[in-house]
Amino acid sequence: MSKGTILITGASSGLGEEMARQFADLGYDLAITARRTDRLDALAAEITGKHADRTVVTKALDVNDDDAVFAVFKEVAAEMGGIDRVIINAGLGKGAPLGTGRYDANRATAMTNFVAALAQTEAAMEIFRAQAKEGRRGHLVMISSASAMRGMRKTITTYAATKAGVSALAEGLINENVKAKGIDVSIIYPGYIMSEMNEKVAQQTKFMVDTQTGVKSMVDAIEKRKEKALVPAWPWVPLGFALKHLPMSVVRRLV
Repeated sequence: MSKGTILITGASSGLGEEMARQFADLGYDLAITARRTDRLDALAAEITGKHADRTVVTKALDVNDDDAVFAVFKEVAAEMGGIDRVIINAGLGKGAPLGTGRYDANRATAMTNFVAALAQTEAAMEIFRAQAKEGRRGHLVMISSASAMRGMRKTITTYAATKAGVSALAEGLINENVKAKGIDVSIIYPGYIMSEMNEKVAQQTKFMVDTQTGVKSMVDAIEKRKEKALVPAWPWVPLGFALKHLPMSVVRRLV
């Protein structure tokens, strides 16, 4: 018997792909979306091959296409009889120091990580607000980043700013107290977890953990419906506190 239905965006690689595997292992049916449908289909075949009783729906989705976001979310809800959890995970890691001629890269990251996340949040919340009137609880999960704790330098300045932005979106819903209306909201702040996005710098990055270990900490926090979680807890809970509160001269030496 299914534990519920989860929609995951950006599920063709990295954290989204591994979350799909781990949530399927826990007994959830899935709707997985991304631009690369060949990889989604391979992931769906892998999951259903391991769990014959799981339903996995794949949808092509470019999250920068606003109309497609709303259409696909509605399609999934209709086809799967509603959605219990939406994980807004799709993102970009492009970037360059501000003022160095790479506005194109910074803009692409801002549009995908924040504006597209806003569209996904709107689409998910429309569904959850409607379902809540019928007594069905929803769970919105925003994948932020430990870098959102503070303004970051050089190539990740824009990336960190977008992740702080999506955290603020989710925090606004928490402030609205949508929980009382039947909608839980979680902000997940991953530290350095191996993925396709960071594989080029993984060997030079402190505190990096493998994908399965890092994603398990994310999944555990999501399952507990924590409002905010820095993951993995060690070293990111103390590091997160340090990033947020220590002088910038100290922060520069930490990350």
